[in-house]
Amino acid sequence: MRKQITLLLLLFIGFCASAQTITVKGVVKDAKTGDPLPGVSILIKGTTVGTETDFDGLFSLAKVEKGATFVFNYLGYAVKEVLVNQQTLNISLEESAEALDEIVVVGYGKQKRKDVTGSVSIVGEKTLEALKPIDATSALQGTTSGVAVNLSSGSPGAKVNILIRGVSSNTNNQPLTIVDGYEGDLNSINPNDIESITVLKDAQAAIYGIKGANGVVLVTTKIGKKNKKATVKYDTYAAFQQTTKKLDYLNATEYALVLNEAYAASGQTLPFSNVGELGKGTNWQDELFNDAMLMNHNISVSGGGESFRYFVSASRTEQDGIIAKDKSNFIRNNIKLNLGIDISEKLNFSVIANYYTSASQGFDASLLFNGLNYAPTFGVNENDTNNFLGIEVVNPLSLLQNTFGENNGNGIEGNFKLEYKPIEGLNIVSRVGYKIYNEKQRTFTPIQEYGSSKVYNKTQSSVYQFKATSTRVNWETFATYQKTFLENHNTTFTVGTSVQNDLFDGIYATGFDVPNNSYEFADISLTNSQSEQRSLNTGNGDIRLTSFFGRAQYDYKGKYLFSGLVRRDGASVFAEDQRVDNFWSVTTGWKISDENFLKDNKTINFLKLRASYGTLGNLVGDNLYRSLLNGEGEYVFDGSLVDGTAQGALSNPSATWETAEKLDIGLDINLFDDKLTIVADYFEETRKDLLIENFPVSGLLGSAAPGGANPTVNAGTSKNTGGELAINYSAISKEDFSLNFGYNVTYVKNRVTNVLDDAFVEGGDFAIGNLAPSRMEVGQPIGYFLGLQTDGIFQTQAEVEAHPSQAGLGATVTSPGDIRYKDTNEDGVIDFEDRVNIGNPQADFYMGFNISAKYKNWDFTSYLYAELGKDMVRNFERFLPNVNKPAYYLDRWTGAGTSNSVPRLTNDATNNKLFSDFFVEDASFLRMQNIQLGYTFSPNLLEKVGLSKLRLYTSINNLFTLTDYTGYDPSINDGAIGAGIDSGNYPSARQFLLGLNVEF
Repeated sequence: MRKQITLLLLLFIGFCASAQTITVKGVVKDAKTGDPLPGVSILIKGTTVGTETDFDGLFSLAKVEKGATFVFNYLGYAVKEVLVNQQTLNISLEESAEALDEIVVVGYGKQKRKDVTGSVSIVGEKTLEALKPIDATSALQGTTSGVAVNLSSGSPGAKVNILIRGVSSNTNNQPLTIVDGYEGDLNSINPNDIESITVLKDAQAAIYGIKGANGVVLVTTKIGKKNKKATVKYDTYAAFQQTTKKLDYLNATEYALVLNEAYAASGQTLPFSNVGELGKGTNWQDELFNDAMLMNHNISVSGGGESFRYFVSASRTEQDGIIAKDKSNFIRNNIKLNLGIDISEKLNFSVIANYYTSASQGFDASLLFNGLNYAPTFGVNENDTNNFLGIEVVNPLSLLQNTFGENNGNGIEGNFKLEYKPIEGLNIVSRVGYKIYNEKQRTFTPIQEYGSSKVYNKTQSSVYQFKATSTRVNWETFATYQKTFLENHNTTFTVGTSVQNDLFDGIYATGFDVPNNSYEFADISLTNSQSEQRSLNTGNGDIRLTSFFGRAQYDYKGKYLFSGLVRRDGASVFAEDQRVDNFWSVTTGWKISDENFLKDNKTINFLKLRASYGTLGNLVGDNLYRSLLNGEGEYVFDGSLVDGTAQGALSNPSATWETAEKLDIGLDINLFDDKLTIVADYFEETRKDLLIENFPVSGLLGSAAPGGANPTVNAGTSKNTGGELAINYSAISKEDFSLNFGYNVTYVKNRVTNVLDDAFVEGGDFAIGNLAPSRMEVGQPIGYFLGLQTDGIFQTQAEVEAHPSQAGLGATVTSPGDIRYKDTNEDGVIDFEDRVNIGNPQADFYMGFNISAKYKNWDFTSYLYAELGKDMVRNFERFLPNVNKPAYYLDRWTGAGTSNSVPRLTNDATNNKLFSDFFVEDASFLRMQNIQLGYTFSPNLLEKVGLSKLRLYTSINNLFTLTDYTGYDPSINDGAIGAGIDSGNYPSARQFLLGLNVEF
């Protein structure tokens, strides 16, 4: 009887147990659109048991206990927990409004944004889609605090420069760019392929050690999702381009009157006797500028199955220049593959490959310079054969006709990666990154004659050809282990190693006497092989880096955060005892909003205080410890002088890289139900061991010999301080209508704090015969403008006589109508010792403001960008008697009281053309960078034609620029020492776009 009762009890318990487990089925959809969400992770809370939704958002999980909790997790959506008390569930997921759960790439790892303790900025896919940049770098302009983006030129395919928190170095300030784990460049990537761009701005970039000082740009490209059917996207747009500005210069009549006045003031015969018959003459800017087209096509296919996911795309961009489009253009083609395969539950293999080609044509940078200075009295096809304008100015259209050149390149880049998870919490990654780029260039210079003794004349044709291959291979292996101890102590440990090899091999050749003086026959093999001028040179490089790194991350209850990292780097470019160094950083954070006193606060939804400090390197300088035979020398052999080579720049065995010490204190806060987000940072950076070329040493060392130079020495220190503020506000968030605002501002102040022996570094050029206009020295920002300070115009001879003599500047006679310079050192004379800081090419403030709105099927975005507190040098004037002049000379001094800003006109020698603040202008500007309006057709309508998305849009890039700068484009800037000097820069274009997005 006892056995029977026991058996009945066991059967009853088993029945009850089985009765308490159920099979749960359901569907997961987007809360707003109602679209099914494939690939949603579903876990039973507190276990590792779970599943994923299929193509149609459906899921099924057996043997689920009633009362269990399902956790639904999907990237970009808020995590949702649901108590299971029935067999069918219909789940709706909301997009994560504040992206606090957004995954952020931080270098050799990822973190939720709310857990990041460093300073980061992120540009997402939506911003890239709105801006439609040709170079993805441009998408960072105005959209990210702490980042300034400037074009080196507005010509098609021109390089884009990035500054993260200002200029710190006198050499290289460009950040490191990492694309999907390999070192690459943004200009080789199709912007449509990018998922997100993350910018590391503070000491957390020390994980990249010797290359992290200028900040790090981390690019993540798109890949498909598992269990999702193939999605095809086609994006295209066409754009009409034009210049935003033409400079105000004198027409033929004004020009002739002005020249006659200058000649009369010098007692010379007037050059024009028929002024009334000249009219407006030739507008050379109208002849050079043209309307141009821009076309882009992009198609992609993405999806995935149970154990794989893929993304494949192809694109083509064609851009003509707004100046001489037949000889100013750019074409880029991209083919991209991103494939991930689960070999097993623990092992994953992925491959990324981006193949790209580029082709471009360009012209001599002096083309616009000649266009501005060539006289409007000449006809379109008329050359200055009698040198009326001097030997340095020629007909720009003739110069263009004799311009022949092309640059072609092709490359492939990407990586192969194995990811292994042997046990729970441990992830091991080994990847090989690669980049191979082949480039060739050909430039033909025909025989040409513009006039007697013109500097552009060529009596012999020549061709220059260049071919080079650069290869980069990088192998990295690192392991990450995550473990929670005693429930509340969360840890993550990362250790790894990296080896990189950069190789370069190039050949450069110049040949003369091209057959038929024709571009068609411009090839080295066809030139005169007996010519003594013919040259052949080669170049090669081999740079190797070896690194070890580690990082420890810890948090207690998710609210007290800490991270410490160290990297040890060795670089082959320096002497053996100078090759290795250690870089490190610590970061910390406190989620104040998780404390009990703020947990239920209705105003503050999230509040985090964070700080970081550490050291990073800037890998500049190559083989500085070696003496190269690139100088010139003459030797006696058999009683005869023989030309040969000699030691060039002196070597410096003690040379090493620059080191940055960075401090950042930041605050992240979300307010009013996460409608308002604020990110604020204060930062400091001290850049040590700045490498200064040709540093003064003893003349006994022979550095003054032909081709020789003083050594490059670590001899300077600079300091940057500043702050950032980024504000985003979701004003309206409804199903049919949304309105969002974003604003960011960055303030940066740079000062040189030390230069060995109180030396200084000069650079830049201004007109002929002037001293270098840019300088780096203690107490001043890097690359500031050093020149004379003006104090109006002398109105009378009495004023001239009462003022300290200006004869020390060169011209012995000063007359009424000449520029009056300040005696800044108060020594009673005006000379070049009175030069002072008259401007800074780097802005004090960078700002961005954006608006996005959506009403039913309509969407609208706009982006504005501003730089304040920067200056530029007006260097596109040529100081020769008969060249054309800017229209401001119509307001020149012609007698006492007529002008106190523009000097008189004369052909006599004066000091009016010396570099001074007369030529330095405030280049602050506000630009409407982009404005876009789009319409997305209803899904119900598209279903009938087999489409899932169809969107039409129109957009304008570079709509207008508000500035007092009189040059073409205040946003064009390049380099450090010598930046901001405008010699007639190619301006960026205004673009009117019409585009189409299709998905099926």
